[in-house]
Formats: sequence, C-alpha cells, structure tokens
Amino acid sequence: MSEQTRQCSDAGCDKTSCENCDHATAPDFSAPLHEMSAVKKVIGIVSGKGGVGKSVVTSLLASAMQKANYKTAVLDADITGPSIPKAFGLHGKANATEIGLLPMQTASGIEIISTNLFLNDETDPVVWRGPIIAGTVKQFWSDVIWTDIDYMFIDMPPGTGDVPLTVFQSLPIDGIIIVTSPQELVSMIVGKAVKMASLMNIPILGLIENYSYFKCPDNGKEYQIFGPSHIEDAAAAYGLDVLAKLPIDPELAAACDAGRIETYHATALEPVVERLKNLA
Repeated sequence: MSEQTRQCSDAGCDKTSCENCDHATAPDFSAPLHEMSAVKKVIGIVSGKGGVGKSVVTSLLASAMQKANYKTAVLDADITGPSIPKAFGLHGKANATEIGLLPMQTASGIEIISTNLFLNDETDPVVWRGPIIAGTVKQFWSDVIWTDIDYMFIDMPPGTGDVPLTVFQSLPIDGIIIVTSPQELVSMIVGKAVKMASLMNIPILGLIENYSYFKCPDNGKEYQIFGPSHIEDAAAAYGLDVLAKLPIDPELAAACDAGRIETYHATALEPVVERLKNLA
C-alpha cells in the first residue's frame, strides 16, 4: 500500500484533515439552517448569462406557488445586482434581532431576503469581493428565520462563479431551473449551466425560455422579436425538458416597475407549477 493511501493508525483521525489515510473524505461545506427555520424544498433559478429575465421568472414562480396555497420564499442571491425587492414593491430595511434576521413579506405573504433590504439607500452599489459575497449568501440561509416555507426559490447571479458554487455546495438544492432566451448562442449558455450542475450532482428540472415571442394585440399574431427559438435543440442535446416559453408582455414589465408582480398571472408557467407540486 502506498504512503498516500495507507490506513491511518491515529485513533484521533477525523477522516477529513489527514492527508495520508485511505478513509479521508471531502470537506463538508453545507450551511446549517437556522434552528427556528423550516424549509421543505429549495429551487435554484439560474442562467448562463445576464439579461434573460431570471429574476422576473423567479418572482413569477414564487407568486404562482403562493397562489397555489404553498408558503413560498425568495432568497435573492444576486448580491451585487438585487432586483427582487423592486419587483414586489418592498422598500426599507429588514429587521435584525438577537436571534436572527427577519425576512420582509410581500402583499401575499412571500418571505423575501435581499441585500437591498439592508442598504441605507437601495441605489447604493454593493462593492464586495467574492468571499464576502459568498459568505452573505450562506448567512441568508443560516441567519434568517424562515417560517414554514414549502418552496424557497433562490435567484442566482448569472454565470458559474462564486455564488452558484456556494449555493450548490452549501444549500440543500432539490433542483434548478435554467432560464434562457431565444438567441442562437442559447446552446452554449445552457451547456455551461448544465455542466456545472452535473459536476455538483444537482438535479435539473428543465428549461424556461423567456422573451420567446410577442403576441400583437391588434392581429393576434406571434412575432419572434429575438429570432427563431433554439431551445428545443438545446433541450434535446442535454436530455432536458422545456418547461415553458414566456412571451414579451408590456403588462408584465409595467407590473415589475410598479412593484406589483404578484398581480400578474403568468399562464405559461402553469405547467411549471404542476411540475413543482410533484416534488412535494
């Protein structure tokens, strides 16, 4: 037996720090949930690039599940570009107590935590380095008191950097949904997200295409503003399901700007809601 794989004779070996024994294991990066919290299912909303409407999809899914009588929450892990509070019309600061942080609640009771809820001015930039950003995400999971949550949605920043890695390693993710857009580069973008999830053994629930088409109110025709969709090809290439195609809708944009996204009914997401219900 080689020196690198010999059986450790030290009775005090913790099986993680010893480099020379053959029962060494990888370090555990999991973050504990606050002792007063309860979260049943955790769904990550990811994208391979920015600008595809990932935060809007996160907000719509949380609203849809709340309307389906499930208690939902959104952990805004897009630390430097938080937009979740704006979509729900939340302003001011979240409360911090001796026992933990308290999320703010939307009009329908969705629990929200976001860096924007801790800034003196919501337009202040968050100029932090990667380790601090990753630590903040873990704090949002461990230090916040989440009350009997059936479905938590995590709005992650685009790409495959520190935050997605932290979320995948530290939080008990039940599955992710990849949000993309119709452009031809979708296959490459989806591929990056798929491969990272596969490396981390994270289940992929499927794809949602945003900005899929525009339905003209005058003639009822659908126009592909960003070109023909390539999502079916990408889904087939990676063996994934296309969960929904969301149209470009000025009413949705207006609802987001006014902080009333909960009042918008996304018919196209109804199959996704049923898919999420089956996870319970």
